[in-house]
Amino acid sequence: MLHSYSPYMQNVDAAGLGIGDDHPPRIMGVLNVSEESPYDPSVYDDPGEAAAYVDEELIDEGADIVDVGLESANKRFEVLSAEEELKRLDTAIETIESVSGDAVFSIETRYASVAEAALDRGFDMVNDICGFADPKMPEICREYDVAVAKMASPADLDRPGAIADIDWETRRSPEWAAEADYVDRLYEALKQNGLTDKTIVDPAFGGWSEAKTIEDDQETFRRLREFRGFGQPLLVSINRKNFLGDVAGRDTDERLPVSLAATSLAVERGAHVIRTHDVRETVDAALIGHEFGRTTAQQSSDGVRVEQLDVRTSGDIGRHLDRIGATEADPATLTTRTIEVSGLGTEMINRVATATEQTGVRFVRGDSSSLLVGSDRALESLVETLSENTGSPPPIERKTSIDDVTGVLQAILE
Repeated sequence: MLHSYSPYMQNVDAAGLGIGDDHPPRIMGVLNVSEESPYDPSVYDDPGEAAAYVDEELIDEGADIVDVGLESANKRFEVLSAEEELKRLDTAIETIESVSGDAVFSIETRYASVAEAALDRGFDMVNDICGFADPKMPEICREYDVAVAKMASPADLDRPGAIADIDWETRRSPEWAAEADYVDRLYEALKQNGLTDKTIVDPAFGGWSEAKTIEDDQETFRRLREFRGFGQPLLVSINRKNFLGDVAGRDTDERLPVSLAATSLAVERGAHVIRTHDVRETVDAALIGHEFGRTTAQQSSDGVRVEQLDVRTSGDIGRHLDRIGATEADPATLTTRTIEVSGLGTEMINRVATATEQTGVRFVRGDSSSLLVGSDRALESLVETLSENTGSPPPIERKTSIDDVTGVLQAILE
């Protein structure tokens, strides 16, 4: 059946390969049998050469999953029909039949008919870049009991990943559209058309539409933990993407170092599958992110499940509250911040101490600096209280972040 959220952080079985918090990060290598693909090293139209590439450059280098694309998803090219994709499927089938190594084979397609044909002929899972725009796709994946990666996308087979182009005033409401930022819209797109029990969510990094900006991808990456709110495994495709190259000022062929750094961060923030063209190096980067990243405490005894969630912001907590149905709770009251303040004079220390007593923020004095500890909502109240005393109105946004709070505090305390 389809559902919107998992009741807990779920693991997915992909043809015997475990994906989720209970397993190490999985690496998805890429093979394209499409002449349009922009990345030549992964493009093959001869099954024998393609199989050799898969064995030597993907599986032998550490790929757990091989994602086979039948067409380029680049928005500059015309979208192939299902019939045209099916004509290219023979090359993909011959390739996987010739591979000697062991891997899970994923078919990248937006069409349920192509997915069904591929699953019938040996593929193990599906990578849907149109987010179940084909309404039969989740039905096919459920029928074959396979894992499926669902990329955030409009419900339009011709517009994969074009989140910035969705008319959210019509899809949701004018009020929601006015309040929602890009990540909110991305998250909502993943919710559209539901999820299967074996869905892996993909927040659609990359230039999928003209309206999407590099800043959109950068903000999505900063807030990657929020996507754990679905309770499903998370796939990211960030290899050599523009939003990373922009930070370092690097062209595509010089972006491997920034891609590896981002891979470690992505795994630390909750990614379970990393899709990449640079398999060997990415394996190592993912390992570091896993080894030194988040820890989750899971126990199961007599039907009781205990899990330590990796949450850092009220946005993270808000997604989990939504998932478990605790919609009345205020996430800003559940997020604890610790802010260090130094250079305060005696008068200001006394003012802050008095204000914290009124707002529930704990004020811990040290020899040369002090700590303010409290929830987002308590810190927001502290800012308001101090502002009332100074006559400075606090520029607090609808979504209070650590930057908002510290910025306002600094302005007031100066």
